[in-house]
Amino acid sequence: MASYIEGALINDEKIIYTAHISLWSLAHLIILGTLTIWLVVGLVFLIMAYIRYKTTEIAITNKRVIAKFGFIRRQTIEMYVQKVETIQVDQTIFGRIFNFGTLVISGAGNPQEPVTGISNPLAFRRAFLETQDRNESSN
Repeated sequence: MASYIEGALINDEKIIYTAHISLWSLAHLIILGTLTIWLVVGLVFLIMAYIRYKTTEIAITNKRVIAKFGFIRRQTIEMYVQKVETIQVDQTIFGRIFNFGTLVISGAGNPQEPVTGISNPLAFRRAFLETQDRNESSN
C-alpha cells in the first residue's frame, strides 16, 4: 500500500527527505499502555500510539513540503518549497536528549503549521534549506 505522500506526487516530483515521528514522543502513551495492559484502557493507549506512529507522514520533495496526520480524520499540509518562509524547530529538554521536536512551518499567506514529535527535526530543517537553496539557484 502506497503512502499518502507517494500518492500525492505530481509530474517530475521526487522525494528528497522523509521524516518520521519519534517513538520517544509517544513514550507517555507506550508507558501508560504497558503499565495498564491488564486493564482494557492499556490496550487503548497502545493502539493510540501505534495509530499516531503509522499515520503521521512528512516529507520534502523537490517541489513541496508534504505532511499528513490522522487515520479516520485526515489533516494534510502541502506547501510549495518557494512559498515556505521559515521552518522553526522547538525542542524540550527531553526532546533535545532524545532528538525529537516540533517543526513549525510558516508560509507566505499561510498560518503556522506545527508538526509535533518529529524525529531529528534539525536534519529535516537542513534538508529543507538545502532543497530551497537548490531550487533558487536553478531558477
